[in-house]
Amino acid sequence: MHRHSYGFLSAAAFVAAATIGITSPAAAAGPPPRAIEPPLTVDGGAWPSGHLQGMALDRSKGFMYFSFTNLLVKTDLRGNPVGSVTGFTGHLGDLDFNTADGRVYGSLEYKAAEAFYIAILDGDRINRMNMDAETSGVVTTVHLREVVEDYTADMNGDGVFDGNTGKTPDHRYGCSGIDGVAFGPAFGRRPGPQKLTVAYGVYANATRRDNDHQVLLQYDVRRWRAYERPLTESAPHRSGPARTDGKFFVYTGNTTYGVQNLEYDGHSGNWLMAAYKGTKPAFPNYSLFVVDGARRPVWGEVRGQQEPERGRMLPLLPEGLHHEPSGTYGWQSSGQYGLVSLDDGRFYLAETSRVQDGDVVKESGRAVQHRWTGRTPTPFAKVTS
Repeated sequence: MHRHSYGFLSAAAFVAAATIGITSPAAAAGPPPRAIEPPLTVDGGAWPSGHLQGMALDRSKGFMYFSFTNLLVKTDLRGNPVGSVTGFTGHLGDLDFNTADGRVYGSLEYKAAEAFYIAILDGDRINRMNMDAETSGVVTTVHLREVVEDYTADMNGDGVFDGNTGKTPDHRYGCSGIDGVAFGPAFGRRPGPQKLTVAYGVYANATRRDNDHQVLLQYDVRRWRAYERPLTESAPHRSGPARTDGKFFVYTGNTTYGVQNLEYDGHSGNWLMAAYKGTKPAFPNYSLFVVDGARRPVWGEVRGQQEPERGRMLPLLPEGLHHEPSGTYGWQSSGQYGLVSLDDGRFYLAETSRVQDGDVVKESGRAVQHRWTGRTPTPFAKVTS
């Protein structure tokens, strides 16, 4: 059994670590505020929507955001809904909160239009239910050209792009779009300026050899306001950065739709990648991988490609379960529907269910507090007090 060096914190240390600062000048000049302890659970409610995709926490103001595929819900920390954004016809995926600008960032896909965006939501303006994503002014989007190029790549050279299917040779690296997003420092550099990291979706295909890496893009978003445009689903825009600030590869074996939830943990400095299990028999098909944040990327072979290719490789943390034939490490864990680090050894993991409300089927989700233990095969333990 492997243990991670997160260690265990006392209850008092948990409370101290969770203290929330106040940014107004008056508060800054006065005594420190009373510590606000994140609750054990936050209920995101049940909605006639898609299933829960991701969560984001604004600790300074006490709000949680839940992505239900085509709906964003904002609650207070007691689980009371205070606002929602509706009208997404694309796939709204994983979320993260940017402490630098106080906004929520999420992955947003329109595969038929070959358009992949980061949706940026102004949480302060989400103050009522059923705000329209296109007309309310609370959503802007930035287009990711790099993702489109890999998603639409004609890998078999027949001159035909095969579209949204994983049963073809097309899509470079098996790219199915994007899902996991998280803010954190440049890989292997801690501390440092916060960058947005975006993870590819990857089709499950056990017959290919070129789809065994997770692909992560990093962006410096401090100048992104110049690219931001309102969401117009009938006329998708292409305003976005011409290049990334880094493209990285993690050798894990093929997964089913790649990194569903990506999270940087400020306590350990590591990156957590929660995925649906893959199907290749040559791999252990773990559902949680951890990138070792203490080690910098190194140039290496991107395995299995049609033509020899080198890229910046990220190492897995050498703990947890170990599969010697493939050299991969990981755990069997939840977190695919929502994963939020509290940066003190605790995390919110999502729990989901389907609820029958009369003739309507609703998808529900809630954030449940866990502590990292590093034990195998499951590294999280629910926090009960």
